[in-house]
Amino acid sequence: MNTCTEPSFIIKVCGVTNEEDASVAVEAGANSIGLNFYSRSPRYLSFNRAAEIVKSLPKGVLKIGVFVNPNEEELIKAAERVPLDIFQLHGEKSPARLQRGLRIWRSVPVGTAPLLEAEAYMLDSATPDFGGSGNCFDWSLAAAFPYRKIIAGGLDGTNVAEAIRVASPWGVDACSRLESAPGKKDAQRVRHFVHAAIAAIQQETV
Repeated sequence: MNTCTEPSFIIKVCGVTNEEDASVAVEAGANSIGLNFYSRSPRYLSFNRAAEIVKSLPKGVLKIGVFVNPNEEELIKAAERVPLDIFQLHGEKSPARLQRGLRIWRSVPVGTAPLLEAEAYMLDSATPDFGGSGNCFDWSLAAAFPYRKIIAGGLDGTNVAEAIRVASPWGVDACSRLESAPGKKDAQRVRHFVHAAIAAIQQETV
């Protein structure tokens, strides 16, 4: 588990599938990397491949595993194989609680109330594919969400500042709009997103 001081604001690049894309994101200033373990996703990683990517990351970068309707056995196995900091759970069949020490974020469609406890909630557009649609939602709906929240869904460098201004989230997450092809990030788009998020946070704290 990550014992370094954690960021006060999450800037997450999700769906990273290789060391090069991870390096671009971190060098741009992203402090969180998402690794997808959903087998139907074009960004799916095996535990072994994810562990290799994690080894390339510097200390202080949060490693976040993305799971869809996992059982506790699968999550424990992942924790043993990959040094993840946080488990991001999607779907309605994920465990209500996990063994002590496993940190949980939960994805919930914007406009719905969370049914299970979590450290934070990923607010995304409703989609049958459990995220990755690249579609935005009305960020004013997120502004009223009373729990710690991370905004996802259709974010990139052109709109992340406005999402931060409207929703006042704890973090932002981008994936498909930063890609040149499914599972392959576009370096320029990644840098634009991260730099725009950093600038927006600095502006909010002035």
